[in-house]
Amino acid sequence: LHEQVGLQSWRNYPELRQAMNPKITNWQGKRVWLLGASSGIGAALAKELARRGANVAISARKADKLLALNIPDALILPCDATNVASLAGARKQLLLAWLGVDLVIYLAGDYVPMRADSFDLAKAEKVFEVNFLAAMRLTAAVLPDLKAGGGIAFVASVAGYRGLPKALAYGPGKAALIHFAEVLHLDLSPKNIGVWVINPGFVATQLTAQNNFDMPALMTPEAAAIATVDGLKAGNFEIHFPKRFTLFMKFMALLPYRLYFPFIRRTTGG
Repeated sequence: LHEQVGLQSWRNYPELRQAMNPKITNWQGKRVWLLGASSGIGAALAKELARRGANVAISARKADKLLALNIPDALILPCDATNVASLAGARKQLLLAWLGVDLVIYLAGDYVPMRADSFDLAKAEKVFEVNFLAAMRLTAAVLPDLKAGGGIAFVASVAGYRGLPKALAYGPGKAALIHFAEVLHLDLSPKNIGVWVINPGFVATQLTAQNNFDMPALMTPEAAAIATVDGLKAGNFEIHFPKRFTLFMKFMALLPYRLYFPFIRRTTGG
């Protein structure tokens, strides 16, 4: 009886057998706008997509850092992702050059290790603005441009799964970004417009270089870029890597608080 009920439930939801997002398997000629592309995962991903034949537009605050990436034929669109007018200007240039866009990827991020005994409201608000509010502002700017078969992707973090030590400024913005992407996916997926959330573990960047603790399963930006591209092939909502670390973090997120808090304190020294 249980098997029959389970089978009937499966039949009532045919979408369970379908991809959650468009599967991007061929990058040739794809128009991709990457924001936060001057370093780290953003720079590595821009180079990887260009190598695969995509037309890439790259944005960050400083044009010289974008030019230094030396990506042939890349569209250089310097802008401040936290500034609505700056985003609008970059979008206008993009549409003038390309007449449209297939995929927008938000990679901008900020990180300041912070705990309650060193809480700095101004710094915390700045980190939250870059990690979440700017992603919302970008979404508002490009929603009219998103078409079926393409969409928008956000780089969040496994730090958004659950509260972690030293993430008092960083974690809340990433958690909010994951939630925002989930709700946006509910609205756009019926139109076959993709919404992806990308949750990396530790990646060796200028931001993670601030950490004074061992970072398990640390990845290079290049490896993270390959994992992202591989994830976009699959059609899933969430892309997370490296699996040996992120699956453990997912398990931890399922624990009740009474178990989670003492375990995290014990394993992180927090």
